[in-house]
Amino acid sequence: MQKIKLSISGLSYSQTQSGAYALMLTEVGGKRRLPIVIGGFEAQAIAVELEKMKPNRPLTHDLFKSFAIAYDVEVKEIIIYNFDEGIFYAKIICIKDDIITEIDSRTSDAIAIGVRFDCPIYTFDKILQDAGTLIDDEFDQEDLTDQEDEEDEDEDSGTSEEFLKDATKERLENLLNDAIQNEDYEAASKIRDELQKRTNS
Repeated sequence: MQKIKLSISGLSYSQTQSGAYALMLTEVGGKRRLPIVIGGFEAQAIAVELEKMKPNRPLTHDLFKSFAIAYDVEVKEIIIYNFDEGIFYAKIICIKDDIITEIDSRTSDAIAIGVRFDCPIYTFDKILQDAGTLIDDEFDQEDLTDQEDEEDEDEDSGTSEEFLKDATKERLENLLNDAIQNEDYEAASKIRDELQKRTNS
């Protein structure tokens, strides 16, 4: 079967499961998206790497990367190879001394590791047919609703866009340090974005 390459196009609070997140993978060069519900820890692990943040302590997936590098193991690619009864199945494809090894993994863990090695993510057409959605106006409207919900939550948590814009640079730096100390990487990402805007302006 021909593999189809995916890219990470979004990560947001799940509207269907409390405490979970929706990871959105998009078909490269196509119009299909694959939404995957993942846990909060895995969502943070993915967000930390995508935002290039440095946690105070290495996360489990960082430990995996360090272990692999120490023993000269290369993570070649991630393959989401099955979808059964609402569950996605994935493999981490590794290579060492020209020997390829396939490691079964939860999809969220596989992707969290994959982004650390900057390796491609693949799936198959049947999985996109069974579990994927088309990029259309209806889905975009759902995304907009999700974004509005997140903004409401930001206002409650003191990381709303208006709050950050009004804060001094020193205040932002203190908030960023606090967020990283508390391992609240989602808030840290928003604060860092505001600091970068001021640096580039």
